[in-house]
Amino acid sequence: MEKVNLFLKKHGMLPENTDPAAEAPKMAEEMKKGLRGEKCSLPMIPTYLGRADKIGSGRSAAVVDAGGTNFRSALVSFTGDGYKVEHLKKTKMPGTAEPAEWDEFISFAADEIMPLMDYTDCIGFCFSYSADITPEIDGRVRSIDKEVVLKNSEGKLVGKSLNDELNRRGVHGRKIVVINDTAAVMLGGAAVLDGGKYEDFIAQVSGTGTNTCCAVAEKDITKLELGSDRPMIINTESGMYDGLPMGDFDKALDSASLNPGLKHFEKMTAGVYLGSLCSLMLEAACEEGLICNETLNVLQKVEKPDGAVLDAWSCGERLEEVPDCDKETVQLISRALFCRSARFMCTNLGALMLLNGTGRNPEKPVCICAEGSLVQKSRVYRPELERLIDKYLKEKLGLNAVLLPVEESTLPGSAAAAILNC
Repeated sequence: MEKVNLFLKKHGMLPENTDPAAEAPKMAEEMKKGLRGEKCSLPMIPTYLGRADKIGSGRSAAVVDAGGTNFRSALVSFTGDGYKVEHLKKTKMPGTAEPAEWDEFISFAADEIMPLMDYTDCIGFCFSYSADITPEIDGRVRSIDKEVVLKNSEGKLVGKSLNDELNRRGVHGRKIVVINDTAAVMLGGAAVLDGGKYEDFIAQVSGTGTNTCCAVAEKDITKLELGSDRPMIINTESGMYDGLPMGDFDKALDSASLNPGLKHFEKMTAGVYLGSLCSLMLEAACEEGLICNETLNVLQKVEKPDGAVLDAWSCGERLEEVPDCDKETVQLISRALFCRSARFMCTNLGALMLLNGTGRNPEKPVCICAEGSLVQKSRVYRPELERLIDKYLKEKLGLNAVLLPVEESTLPGSAAAAILNC
């Protein structure tokens, strides 16, 4: 244990280096800069969407979900006691296996949504990439990341591109509302949960990528000059935050990525990067004599360890072929990455509550609607995040929140956004 901690400390990767209670106010100040339109690492993108109450029974919308790994389409209908998903289809996101053109992606999206056009005029387009939302609730692409390559996408309007393609195919009069996946998680939770139990809803996505969102008063979004007390959901794009120190392996991974110098927070926290970070750390551990060559050779049989493999290693599993003398070291290094990611996310969640002034009522905590493979599947990440929320946010900052993992909330959230704005 001591040797591993010294290794982590030497390379700037020790989870305990980060105190969420100390870092959350700093991140909240960066968020305020983003709301003012000042130069900073957090764009704080307005969604032009308000908080959602429960959707009336019988309302339906088609949904497109362009995620970091998968592409889904479905028809979502709200009922008196929830919602139902029909005609669900899932396939690989274009641009994952090999680069794709923006027009190819839009044509593909139209192919997938066409069978649903007989059921509704409303389309909710969940777009899990950086895009500026227009007052018409369309999305202008800033960048495509998460190791997805869609060429000639920058500056394109997502909804307009799809509507133009549908028009070319003879499908007219569709209203398309573009929403980020994290905002969809928040709206999805608010649309189906009992809002009376909670002071407010915020959302986090901790899976292939990392992001968070919350609602703030329009008058606090001074770059828009709206002046209203009405709440608007803000997509923080928190994966872009650069206020936390990077370790040696973070810097190495960033240099080798498709977008060096960007998305520092995401590269230190998201599932798509943790496996690569672990590989870099194990190679260095071998070079420095912390593990033997035989151990590294065994572990490298896994071409690129993903979140599931890391979670298994963190729990002491899938290490049968590793020499006994190195099993604990591999376990501790893997576990440290999850624990560090959880500390960073705890910082992020605290910053959101400091930003909008929620979380002070212990009788009605803030509900953190959480989705993604790390928070839903990892046996290490979620318990650690919940422990940190209690220790740092509640005990040190007086912020009361409950973490509630929600499954498939992007689908009802995107449908809610479309229905409320059609």
